Amino acid sequence: MSSLPDNPDALYGDVIMDHYRSPRHRARLSCADVEAEEFNPFCGDRATLQLRLGHSDGDGAPIQAVSALAEGCSIIQASASLLADNVHGRTVEQAADLSQLFRDLMQGKPLPSVAVAELGDLEALEVVRRYPVRIKCALLPWVALEAGLRRLSQR
Repeated sequence: MSSLPDNPDALYGDVIMDHYRSPRHRARLSCADVEAEEFNPFCGDRATLQLRLGHSDGDGAPIQAVSALAEGCSIIQASASLLADNVHGRTVEQAADLSQLFRDLMQGKPLPSVAVAELGDLEALEVVRRYPVRIKCALLPWVALEAGLRRLSQR
């Protein structure tokens, strides 16, 4: 007997609520390589992201530490927490690729099964697409990530 709920939306809701109630990676970094902040003036949501890179092994430096602070609704807070969980340990290039995959998911673009597997728990936020006004809430931390990654690449 499966322990998964009959309604997959319930499972996704559990993931979102878990990350909202117990957000990960909220502690500010004392020594960040980059910080980016994004603000949505229409609803007051704010996302601040800090990244610290490790040493490069030739394939690009991994993201060694992440701080993802989100102020606002449950969606932005869950998205920031899931973002931090999922970019930690990836290279800058891998994080940028993941960000594009997440953006494609939120825009309803068809994704190959390998891309869906790459998203992991981030797929839980797909239910937000039913509420178009809330898509910006889910994307705001990712906009901050993309801004931070651009700054890192300009160094």
